[in-house]
Amino acid sequence: MTSPRTAIGPFTRAQLGTLSLIGWSGEHPDGGHDAAFLLVYSPGDGADGPAAGEAAMRVALERCGLPVGAGLVRAAETPGLPVTLLVQAGRAALTLPHFTAQYRVQPQWPAAARDRGGVHAMFATRPWPAAVPGRPVGEELLRSFAADEQVVMTSAHCLLPVRSLG
Repeated sequence: MTSPRTAIGPFTRAQLGTLSLIGWSGEHPDGGHDAAFLLVYSPGDGADGPAAGEAAMRVALERCGLPVGAGLVRAAETPGLPVTLLVQAGRAALTLPHFTAQYRVQPQWPAAARDRGGVHAMFATRPWPAAVPGRPVGEELLRSFAADEQVVMTSAHCLLPVRSLG
């Protein structure tokens, strides 16, 4: 039997590097309504290189209650989880204690999130250097990263309720 590895130790925000969001909606593996997905990743451009960025991301996620490599955390059922998602005026803003990032959502994305009661967020600890911030990411490139078994297993997963102003 193995026990989960707990990330401890200091890290700096600079080690995380650039944090980006990519969202999409599509068929959920359990069928039914389309689901909204959100991927949080770094291209590995942190101050001390990709390996330090990966370790820093693991520590940051686990410190705020998002275990890496574990099951899905349901934010609505986890009191005190310091992770929020606000969708307003065509933008999604994700806030965690160590970072805030925004994403311009496609029109079908909020509807999929409402139909499912939330957004499945995947926080990748592995760097994704092929996805350069500010440049479009094709569907095939996204699929190759987000569905890679090693990426999935080394990520934190959270079902986030969608909040909006007004």
